[in-house]
Amino acid sequence: MISFIVSIAILIIGYFVYGKFVEKVFGVDKKAVTPAIRLRDDVDFVPLPTWRIFLIQFLNIAGLGPIFGAIAGAMFGPSAFLWIVLGSIFAGATHDYFSGMLSVRYDGLSISEIVGIYLGLKFKKFMRFFTVILLIFVGTVFLVGPAKIIDGMTGNTWNVWGWVLVILVYYILSTLLPIDKLISKLYPIFGLAMLIMALGLGVALLSGTYDIPEIIPENLVNMKTNPDENPLFPILFITIACGAISGFHATQSPLMARCIKNESLGRKVFYGAMITEGIVALIWAAAAMVVFDNVEGLNGAMANNGNNAAWAANEISLSMLGKTGGILALLGIVAAPITSGDTAFRSARIILADSFNFEQKKLLNRLYLSIPLFVIAFVLTQIDFAIIWRYFAWSNQTLATIVLWTITVYLVKENKNRWITLVPALFMTMVCSTYILIAKEGFELGSKLAYGLGALVTILSYALFRRYISNLQLSIFNTN
Repeated sequence: MISFIVSIAILIIGYFVYGKFVEKVFGVDKKAVTPAIRLRDDVDFVPLPTWRIFLIQFLNIAGLGPIFGAIAGAMFGPSAFLWIVLGSIFAGATHDYFSGMLSVRYDGLSISEIVGIYLGLKFKKFMRFFTVILLIFVGTVFLVGPAKIIDGMTGNTWNVWGWVLVILVYYILSTLLPIDKLISKLYPIFGLAMLIMALGLGVALLSGTYDIPEIIPENLVNMKTNPDENPLFPILFITIACGAISGFHATQSPLMARCIKNESLGRKVFYGAMITEGIVALIWAAAAMVVFDNVEGLNGAMANNGNNAAWAANEISLSMLGKTGGILALLGIVAAPITSGDTAFRSARIILADSFNFEQKKLLNRLYLSIPLFVIAFVLTQIDFAIIWRYFAWSNQTLATIVLWTITVYLVKENKNRWITLVPALFMTMVCSTYILIAKEGFELGSKLAYGLGALVTILSYALFRRYISNLQLSIFNTN
């Protein structure tokens, strides 16, 4: 229990202390006119109240991540607490803050265009393709998944495809309509519901007689049932993404970068939303470890139920919050993926618009870009997505790694503290390279070989970075 309380306290302190430090490194300009005001088009560029932006950003980046990812991560034991706390403060929130604020500085540009500015044309072209495909995958999975859940909840009164069409219509509307007409009205409600549910679980944990595992040396081991098949490093750092660091966030932040009214609000919106998500993930991870008696019990229960995190979330909510908690859990399990799916399509539209320099004030222009996205997504619903989705976790963290390297180059060019993103970039490079080498969906290499090659990839990445910096400094010297 002590470790859990201290972990939450550190996350909160991290927002006020390290968050302030990150903000200072960036250097906000309170007098700058933000894109929301300067480029206002009443579609994507719309000034919104800060509290709305915060809740929209929180729900955009959260979805089911801090619930399902935290439950799956809790199967490793209290090591999950350390990753959530340290990852959120030093990696995730820093990643989200800079990706959001760089978008503010560059007229609300999507992350693929920002990567291109600092890593070059080839990276920009790759990122355009990579992020759009990734977002279509997210939208497609969060089209069929919630439809199946709703169909089960309603006693199969409609078939699944009827609900798919209903959700698809909503996705089309949320992608095309001005952001203040639908998203800004619904998201705060769902965001509050998720926060209230997490707060309820947190109060139940603190007021009950639960024995939350402590972060002590003997507990910082791999507690998975089959630890050899699921090594703590790197699997844990891929499993818990949205509760620590997630590349998907970088695709979502430009949505709010186009709505923020002052640069000084960036820490509350971007850094603050990630820290809040970390707290939510911490609560769900702790709840998962105690509701099933202990970590071993959690592993057994998950194995007996097909490792279904949705089932576990429902059991946790009913056990700790009663019927009200069960209703909130179902609301979250249905609403959270839908609110990730709709903004995935909206982000994809914006990335395409930025890529082709295609203004989006006219509805017809938005239709031109959106219809192909939905046609592709609907076609993909006919395919078994299980295999492709297994690669999403790795792709998501790889995207975060690329964004961290991009921010690091930005900091070097601006002669600012590069270490705040260089260290996380190196760590995530090691995580992603090792994962694809060791995982079943990767090359399935032995641990020693995978770790060795992962370290080699990380060292080479740093060497390339050093070479880039040397060439950059030489160029500046020659220019002067």
